[in-house]
Amino acid sequence: MIGHIAGTITYIGETFAIVSAHGVGYKIYATKEHLERLRKESEAVSLWTHLVVRDDALVLYGFENKDALDFFELLITISGIGPKTALGILNTADINSLRKAIRSGDLAHLVKVSGIGRKNAEKIILELKGKLGISDDADISLRDEVDALEALKALGYGHREAREALQEVAKNISDTSERIRAALKILGK
Repeated sequence: MIGHIAGTITYIGETFAIVSAHGVGYKIYATKEHLERLRKESEAVSLWTHLVVRDDALVLYGFENKDALDFFELLITISGIGPKTALGILNTADINSLRKAIRSGDLAHLVKVSGIGRKNAEKIILELKGKLGISDDADISLRDEVDALEALKALGYGHREAREALQEVAKNISDTSERIRAALKILGK
């Protein structure tokens, strides 16, 4: 349908921008970071778009590059993730950070989004790993890694230091309790 719009900025709101192209003003929802960049740039803009057709509305979502659009479209293929939630996920961090979080199984960015709890965040990570071609290292499951992280946090370590210690643990150690012991040795150095 509408895959790209080039025009001039007429108005920028908190969650959307109005872009005029050939005499028509398109209301395009975007991430807060993208809207901030649009405020600083000249009035001429070029946006990759995704059109969502609903019974009561046609809604455009805009992105500054094809990579962001592709990531958004991957997110909305996940059951239970709509366009607003997907945009909320993109509001938490840049795409490279989100990819790293998915690769490492880090739920922090996802659980910040309204409506996404821990189980939904785990589901998103598992589904996106498959769609992005990211496989789990060795036989370490996401659930085991999350359990090990939570155990270290319960012992008083911060989220970041616990996660970094677990990343240093040898990948051939797949048993959760062994991973926790190995991480504790790393943290004790």
